Amino acid sequence: MHASDSKLIWITLLVELGVAAAVASSLARSSSFKRLLLRKHRTSRESLQLTAWICVPLMLGVLIRVRVPNFLAADISLQATAILGLLLGPWAAMVGGAALALPALAHREFFALPVNLLVAAIFGAYRRIGGEENIWTFSPLIDLSLYRWIRRTVSWPHLDRQISLLLLLMATEFAASMISHLYPRHYFALYSSSWFMELAICACAPVVVGIPLKIWNAVRIEHKLEEQSRLLLEARLDALQRQINPHFLFNTLNSIASLVRSQPDLAREMIVKLSNILRVLLRGRDAFVPLREELDFTDDYLDIEVVRFGNKLRVVKEIAPDTLDIAVPSMLLQPLIENSIKHGLEPRISGGAITLRSRVADGQLLLEIEDDGVGIEPGGPTQEPLSGLLREGSGIGMRNVRERIQVLYGDEAHVEVVSRPGRGTRVSLRMPLATREEGDELLALLTETVRQSLHSIETQRRRFAKMRPVEPPNE
Repeated sequence: MHASDSKLIWITLLVELGVAAAVASSLARSSSFKRLLLRKHRTSRESLQLTAWICVPLMLGVLIRVRVPNFLAADISLQATAILGLLLGPWAAMVGGAALALPALAHREFFALPVNLLVAAIFGAYRRIGGEENIWTFSPLIDLSLYRWIRRTVSWPHLDRQISLLLLLMATEFAASMISHLYPRHYFALYSSSWFMELAICACAPVVVGIPLKIWNAVRIEHKLEEQSRLLLEARLDALQRQINPHFLFNTLNSIASLVRSQPDLAREMIVKLSNILRVLLRGRDAFVPLREELDFTDDYLDIEVVRFGNKLRVVKEIAPDTLDIAVPSMLLQPLIENSIKHGLEPRISGGAITLRSRVADGQLLLEIEDDGVGIEPGGPTQEPLSGLLREGSGIGMRNVRERIQVLYGDEAHVEVVSRPGRGTRVSLRMPLATREEGDELLALLTETVRQSLHSIETQRRRFAKMRPVEPPNE
């Protein structure tokens, strides 16, 4: 079928670009399509599903072109087959190309099927030769591609893969145009007797292919950024929850050494409890655990400290049974208990007691760690909000808790310190009620927030880079 009217061809080419952008953008909004697109290793079934996602709306476009006179732009089956070959390989592209050819075959355009199969084979082979990353970086901005190629070729003459793909797409479109010119009843493609219009037709093909690749590549980059944000957040939380004061480890080993001869059974018990602590610190650990598991971990820690301090250290627990299954950040209590012992009870000759409390109050989980030690200087009761609490003088463990609470809960959690010199200190933690599954959902939401923040920062950086004046090239 010929399209000799130049105005009709220009309109058709512009609408083709719009159709490619609209279909690609619509598919990019589907979570099922994105899941299939982003999967590194697809099964045959998944490849066919992804092929169906791309082909079904474009088959409708071919049907519209066949049924509606002079509405030619809806048919981008040739370019779609090339995209399938580049993304999925020859076999999936052949299946998709055959599906796209069905409406044309029903219209007695018998060359549509062999042409689509040949295009699928050509661009499927190019995928294997050129590599997947080179396909994703293909740019529909032809002038910039040529400019970069010319700059690289001046210093080292070679055929760039981006330019080779560009030329291959243009050559394929030209060949299809010639087939349409020779056999107008058996195959459809835009054709013009004007060499300028024919060049425009051929030049449009790489742009139609490049637009979906650019849109879907943005989805890939966004996914990678999200993964990097998640890994960064997990690494930070993991580093914080694995921190333990080295002085505690050294003092525990010294205590074990002193007990080996006098009380070997007690030394053996301390070694078991220390190994339990180190096992928890060294193994992979969830960001949230039930309070029951967190208390089991602190029990081993406190048992060791009781052996070290003897009768100078007493432990009191006031734990509400309905709080044991509530999810809390792992390794949350141990730094606070360690801080109370080191800064509150060790300086006191007679030692003292540590009290652990938990209860549900006002729809939140309330955890308290209280000691009757020397308190925090300067004197007088102090109550500070999270932003001003746990300053550097409060120790590494307290700063650890502050950072993790801020990262995980933000303004939804509150930390309060009440200290009276000579009478002790109480640290109170208030946080939302959640199960472990809800805690994992909170961590996923936090990861998404971090990803969006990083994306916003990158956008602002690019805008700033465009605003900077361009320096003239050195002669």
